[in-house]
Amino acid sequence: MTNGLYGAASKAAQAEGADGGNARAMPSIVIPTLNAGAGLGRLLPRLAGIACEIIVSDGGSTDDTRAVAEAHGAKLVEGPAGRGPQLTHGAKAARGSWLLFLHADVVPGAGWAEALRGYLAAPESAVRAAAFRFALDDPSPQARRVERLANWRARRLGLPYGDQGLLISRALYDRIDGYRPLPIMEDVDILRRLGRDRLALLDAPLLSSAARYRCDGWWARPARNLFCLTLYLAGAPTTAIRRIYG
Repeated sequence: MTNGLYGAASKAAQAEGADGGNARAMPSIVIPTLNAGAGLGRLLPRLAGIACEIIVSDGGSTDDTRAVAEAHGAKLVEGPAGRGPQLTHGAKAARGSWLLFLHADVVPGAGWAEALRGYLAAPESAVRAAAFRFALDDPSPQARRVERLANWRARRLGLPYGDQGLLISRALYDRIDGYRPLPIMEDVDILRRLGRDRLALLDAPLLSSAARYRCDGWWARPARNLFCLTLYLAGAPTTAIRRIYG
């Protein structure tokens, strides 16, 4: 479906033709969902004019996720639950020469659209991918500490997690074989194949929900995330890591 907020953007992108160039490029945005109606309702209005199409890749939601996606003119595709399979499925349905993968519970922060457009306009971006700065929707000092740790990991290790988004050309995505249908760690997997030298970090925030940190604990949640990452890097099965992650 291409009516609603994204119909005009889609028609404009198609009118540019295949040789439109990076300066006028608009990405296909892929959003995996599972009972994410509330978050999706906050995110989709913020994406108007940014994308040539929005693809909501749903894993069997029982809330109003489908209705929210259709009300905002997004294309809905459905498949097996799991972020890795849903990202894979959504990417296959995308038609754009650029892909932007976003979680449903993020909200673009100040300067986000300008950073995205600036990156697309740079010729060297075609052979690199980009992620955004991690931020939490919580004013507490604990949230700032988590942000500093997450952004340090992204800069030093080249491992931003999926809640920082991933902007990548279709050509590069296909060259590195894209997302794999893993139950967890699909974000780390694709970035390890991409390599730190082909990753740019944009200084514009994507605000993530802090609900999980408030619920699980400001120290306990990052510690569990780090433990899961360590297990993955040590070769543990992703099915076992998914159970530990919760």
